[in-house]
Amino acid sequence: MFLRRLSETPGPSGFEDQVRHVLSEELRPHARRIYTDALGNLFVETGPEQGGPRVMLAAHMDEVALMIVRIDDEGTLRFRAIGGIDERVLVSKAVRVGPAGLPGVIGSKAVHLQKPEERKRPIAIEDLYIDIGAKDADQASGRVHIGDYAVFATEYEQIGQGKAKGKAFDDRVGCAVLAELAKRSFQLPTTLVFTVQEEIGLRGAGPAAYRVNPDLAFVIEGTLCFDVPDARDEDSVTVQGRGPAISLLDRATIPPQSLIRWMAEVADARGIPYQWRRSGAGGNDAGAIHLTRRGIPTGAISVPVRYIHSPAQIVDLSDYANTIALTEALLRDLENHPDRLDGLRLANRVYPAAAPGNGPSPGVPPHPGRPGPEPPQASGEGREGNNTAAEEKGEKEP
Repeated sequence: MFLRRLSETPGPSGFEDQVRHVLSEELRPHARRIYTDALGNLFVETGPEQGGPRVMLAAHMDEVALMIVRIDDEGTLRFRAIGGIDERVLVSKAVRVGPAGLPGVIGSKAVHLQKPEERKRPIAIEDLYIDIGAKDADQASGRVHIGDYAVFATEYEQIGQGKAKGKAFDDRVGCAVLAELAKRSFQLPTTLVFTVQEEIGLRGAGPAAYRVNPDLAFVIEGTLCFDVPDARDEDSVTVQGRGPAISLLDRATIPPQSLIRWMAEVADARGIPYQWRRSGAGGNDAGAIHLTRRGIPTGAISVPVRYIHSPAQIVDLSDYANTIALTEALLRDLENHPDRLDGLRLANRVYPAAAPGNGPSPGVPPHPGRPGPEPPQASGEGREGNNTAAEEKGEKEP
């Protein structure tokens, strides 16, 4: 299963090279064009070059991880977090250090040696270290360098009834969804973008969206799930086995209501199970994409992930399959009804000015609770600047 390969491949923020190689190798036979940009985002173009709305599908390649910042005299490695990691889950976890995957274990002061007050609080990340079996700093320095990364050494495996355990499902599960969609034929100009550095501030998505300049974008993401014993319903965010989660809001984005309604209508019409992601916590690449250029209508479709940002995460494979089904259904609907896009965006709508003293100010739409004239539809503006020759010269083959 391709999800297994993606999950087990190391790719912290800023070190996505191996994930990018795995994806480009898998998708090259299915792409009309494949390239990277200066940040390392991977672009996979499918479908025709022109005709129909231009769609961008995005999933980030990077995972939360650790960076080596010091080598102690004893040969142990001190580190800092790359992205948001709960420090409480780190002690005694197995890791792989650097591109060579050097094995190590995260260590700390033994509980027998801790003072009573130390046992009552989580161990700070500054008090943790990675033990690679080196006897001293010289031996460790010959195998590890300052700035190397460490990822969790978690093997992918299926557990229980239709579930899988692994690392980095945020967002390798989204990458796997996009990879599957790349192998299906759509009569839409579609660009799949595998972005970089999402976990440290949505760094790659904005420049990628600027380059693609889509009419519509979807982010496919692994999201919070806390459907465990004793969890209150309002805290669960999402529930595994109920299908993909359509995001209503998060800290970075509130999607257009027309877009949310259309996504739900398509799912209902196709009998695809879905749920609402109702929490305002967290964020994803939609937060950067929707602010690009003049604004891009952007929706987020998420696979619920238990124990997200931890060494061992769990997904329900039926949610993964239904995320593929919903995303494909949206593209098929847009393929068959390209004018659907007109109802999903507010751009280019012109509202008539009212006479002085007799209504809202010029250019302001009527109050939604009051009757008003139907606004005329302006003709669409042309796409802002295609790639320039200079941009084309800057492309890099993966």
